[in-house]
Amino acid sequence: MKILISGATGFIGQNLIKSLLSKNYDIYCIVRENSDLSTLDPRVSIFKYDEKIDSLVDFFKKEKFDGVIHLASLFLASHSKTNISDLIISNIKFGTELLEGCKESSVKWFINTGTFWQNYENSNYNPVNLYAATKEAFEDIAKYYAETSELIFTTIKLNDTFGPGDTRSKVFNLWNKVSKTQEVLQMSPGEQIIDISYIEDVVSAYKILIGHLDSDKKEEFQNKEFVVTNSEKMSLKDLSKVYEEVTGAKLNIIWGGREYREREVMSPYDKGTVVPGWRQQYRLKEAIKKTIGEN
Repeated sequence: MKILISGATGFIGQNLIKSLLSKNYDIYCIVRENSDLSTLDPRVSIFKYDEKIDSLVDFFKKEKFDGVIHLASLFLASHSKTNISDLIISNIKFGTELLEGCKESSVKWFINTGTFWQNYENSNYNPVNLYAATKEAFEDIAKYYAETSELIFTTIKLNDTFGPGDTRSKVFNLWNKVSKTQEVLQMSPGEQIIDISYIEDVVSAYKILIGHLDSDKKEEFQNKEFVVTNSEKMSLKDLSKVYEEVTGAKLNIIWGGREYREREVMSPYDKGTVVPGWRQQYRLKEAIKKTIGEN
């Protein structure tokens, strides 16, 4: 099976590619011309996109992909007026160009990556921020392509993720840093509920969904949304206690030292369904231990 992946240089992309290569999939990555490719596995094929739609469509027609996994996006928790163009280009325009390539070359399926932040206060749709609004807008655009081609379009929504080798400014990395320096960390009151998933569980969801889309039941997945979720949800404050227990570290946190951000997600989206056949493999304590131990 030949698969094209966007967002390949990101944390999830790198881990997904490693797992797919172990199953002998033929993996292609689409990257910007100025992307740092040092983290990519040398076994993947690389297409540097010059942002000219004709070259993209020609590439799709030449390679005849079975499917596309779309991980690339620009995440901004809050935006300024100067960010609007970048958000639209990254989260709407680029994805739409990929869909155009899919339609022109008869790609069979497309796995999109969404976010729980499209569902503020557990609504069917209520974007936390402009980033989430652009993710929803892209899904709406994709319905046109699904209706006018044989493409099966489906979405996996993610919330927080973590794992070994993660260089993003995420909570476990932050806590790991301050536990070593013993610096004082100002945080919100910490009552927001956290739904955070280990990277191997995330990768598993994508792989299982690929299997469904390569089956005779693929039509059942048209325009469907699935989630990756952790059964061990707890407040941020309680999560810090679990972290301290697992690592033996002491965190010098001042809870309430900063205010909640505007439209803070106090309770994550919980109305989604998981990919059929998927289940969480890693308990939180085990996953934290693996993450900190290998970082």
